[in-house]
Amino acid sequence: MFFSPTYLMYMIPAFILMALTSWYVKAAYNKWSRVPTQSRLTGAQAAQRLLSTGGMVGVQIQGVAGNLTDHYDPRNKTLFLSPGVANVASVASVAIAAHELGHAMQDAEDYFPLRFRSALVPIVNIGSNLGWILIMIGLFLRFTELAWLGVIVFAGGAVFALATLPVEFNASARAKELLVQTGIIQSDEEQRGVNAVLNAAALTYVAGLVTAILQLLYYVSLVSGGRRR
Repeated sequence: MFFSPTYLMYMIPAFILMALTSWYVKAAYNKWSRVPTQSRLTGAQAAQRLLSTGGMVGVQIQGVAGNLTDHYDPRNKTLFLSPGVANVASVASVAIAAHELGHAMQDAEDYFPLRFRSALVPIVNIGSNLGWILIMIGLFLRFTELAWLGVIVFAGGAVFALATLPVEFNASARAKELLVQTGIIQSDEEQRGVNAVLNAAALTYVAGLVTAILQLLYYVSLVSGGRRR
C-alpha cells in the first residue's frame, strides 16, 4: 500500500526535493569549508567569542562525532560541534557554529517558537508511529472515524516541520548579524559564504515541510478513497 502508484505520485517529488537540497547543502559546505576566515577563528573559538560577547553564562561547548552533526541541546545548555566545525577556521565552520549559538540565545531568551517546537516533540514522536497504524486499522475495519483520527495524529509531523521554520530562520538571522558585529567575518566574500551556507541549510527545513505535507496529503487521499468505497 505504501508503494502504490498513488503513494509514489505524492512522494517522488518529495524524494527528489530532499535529494537536491541535500546535494546543495553539501556543495555549499564543501566550497566554503575550504575558504579560511580572515579572523583565523575556528568554529569552537567563534562560538566561545560569541558566548563571551553576549554575556551568556552556563552554556558549554563540546565536541560530537560525525559530519554536520552540530546542534544545541537546551536540556543541558550545551553546544555540540562536529570536528569539521569545531577545529577548522573556515567560513562554513563559523557560520554553522554561530547558527547553533543562535539557538542557545533563543533558549536563554525563552523564545516562544523554540518552546512551542520543543513542546511538540513528544506529540510528534508518538504520532509518527501511532498515526499510520490508526489509519491502517481504520481502513481495514472500515472504521472511517478511526482512520481520520490517525490522519489528525499523523498531522503533528507537518505541524512540527512548520514550527521548525521560524526557529531555524531566526537562528540563521542572528548568526549572520553576530558574525559581522563581532568581526568574526570581515569581508564581503566571507559574508556571501555565510549566507550561502546558512541559506542552503534553511532549504532542508523547507524540503522537510514539503515532504511532511505531501505524506499527509497521501494519507488524506487514502482515507477519503476508503470512505467512498
